[in-house]
Parts: sequence; structure tokens; C-alpha cells
Amino acid sequence: MTDPTIITCSISGAVANREQCPAIPYTPEEYAAEARRIVNEGGAMIHIHARTREGVPSYEVEDFAAITEAIRAEVDDVIVNYSTGAIGVPLEKRLEYLRALEPDVAALNMGSMNYAKYSRKRRDFVFKAVFENSFDTIIALLEVMNKHGIRPEHECFDTGHVANLDPLMDMGLLREPLQISCVMGVTGGIRPSVRNLAHMADQIPGGADGPNNWGVIGISRDQWMLVAAALTLGGNIRVGLEDNFYLPNGEMARSNGDLIAKARQMTEDVGRRPATVAEARELLGVPKRGEVSRRDVLRHPLQAAERAAGDA
Repeated sequence: MTDPTIITCSISGAVANREQCPAIPYTPEEYAAEARRIVNEGGAMIHIHARTREGVPSYEVEDFAAITEAIRAEVDDVIVNYSTGAIGVPLEKRLEYLRALEPDVAALNMGSMNYAKYSRKRRDFVFKAVFENSFDTIIALLEVMNKHGIRPEHECFDTGHVANLDPLMDMGLLREPLQISCVMGVTGGIRPSVRNLAHMADQIPGGADGPNNWGVIGISRDQWMLVAAALTLGGNIRVGLEDNFYLPNGEMARSNGDLIAKARQMTEDVGRRPATVAEARELLGVPKRGEVSRRDVLRHPLQAAERAAGDA
């Protein structure tokens, strides 16, 4: 059997708008229609930044809820992944929608950094900020995720962010299999190259071929090169309108479905196949909705481990 690849879609992001790409969804109904296209083309997980119906980025429970309900009504099953990263948004507000809605997965940014977009044409920054993700912030998010049965996706923008997993594992706040995403192409983070991706993959606890899941999030025009590299190295992949609007030939995508279809084709071209949603849940240790007993294990990983050791 060929090696399954978890294909994730970053459905909208929080920065771009329809003036830049007309396909970006704003309303819950538009998110749902995009979700159908994503799943039909082989996507197993959808990474969500909420927006109001007018397209304004939102961190309100009701907007995340409306989008999630619309997606789950449209597709039989897909892994729902919430963003938790933000600049200038109070931590408590980000914790609130995790507690209230308990998504399958939530992104967990693994270190503070300069975060910017630079224009070579203008020789100036389009924007620049400090992206705060201290250990205190990470632990606060992680404790809520553990309590509510939410699996963290560890977004690592540099090799030091991968190393930040070590103390959290030693503290017992994390359990394997981990889900680690190497984010490449953000000004302030690691440069997007195949060598750097291979180096980051080697830093994954247990190594690139170990028990943990890893993949790449390539930003902007370097995305497809990084997707090809990750597929060859055995990693998972993410594409979507948050990260990049364009297909490899330079044509703007008409929907997230176009990007997922290309990612699926590339997956198959290297002799791998898209993981089904059920396979992705198994690989990531994410129970299907309604599986209370497994979700209880996620909420209490240390107690579950102690019980298992006692039974042995």
C-alpha cells in the first residue's frame, strides 16, 4: 500500500481579501462550499481563521461556530482545525472559542518572532510586528487544548521552535504522535529551501521517520517547491488561499479546490496517495466526533498512560 499523505487546506486566512483573490470565502455558506470542494479533491483537514459575513477577521465564538456548523453540515467528515495565532488579540479571547467549540485540532505557534512581509520593489516592509508566543502563552493554550480534547498542531517557523517541544514533552504536556508543521517563507522565520526543510524534519522528536507526523506550510511563490520536497521526504502538506493564491503555472486559483487538486496530483505523481479523513484521524490521534471514550484519553493523557501502565 502506498504511503498516505495528510493534505490540509488553509481555507481563508485573516489577512488577504477579495480584492486580492476573489475566491476567498467570507460567509459560512461560502466556507461550506469551499469545504465541499476541498474534501472532494482529497483534503482531510481544514485550517480555519474566522471572518464576519463582511470578511472582517473575527475571534468571536459565534463566527467560529457558524462557519464550523456550516462546514459540518456540508461534508460528511473532515478534521476541523482552528487558528489560535494573532497579533494584538487577547489570549483569553482565543482560549474562549477553544473552550466553547472544542475543534478536532488547533494550531499552536511554537515561539515568538519578528513577523513581517517585505516588498523588494518598494524596498520597505508592507507590515512588520512582533509575534508573541512565549512559553507562558504556549502552556496556557496547551492546557486548554488538553482539557478539552483538542490535538495541537505545532507550527514551527524556525528550528528553535522545534526544539521548544522538548521541555513541553518532558513536562508531560504533550503526548505522541505529535503533529508538527514547518512553516517556511515568512520574513522573520527560516528561509524557504529544500535543505532547510530537510534540516527541520531531522529535528522532529524521533527524527523525520519516527513516530510523529510532520509536514510543510509553504508561504507564497515557494509553496509548490516545498510541497514537492515534503512529499519526497515523507512529510504531509498544506495548501490553500491563506498561504498562496496561485497554481504552479502562475494562474490564480478559482477556489481552494483547485489548489487541493494540484496537491493531490503531486502526491500521486511521487507514488503516494491522499490520506482519507479516517486515516488522517488515526495518524494524528484525533477521534471522530462522538467517540467519547477516545476523547477522554485526549483530555487526560497522563492519567490514561498511568492506567495503561498499571494494566500492564
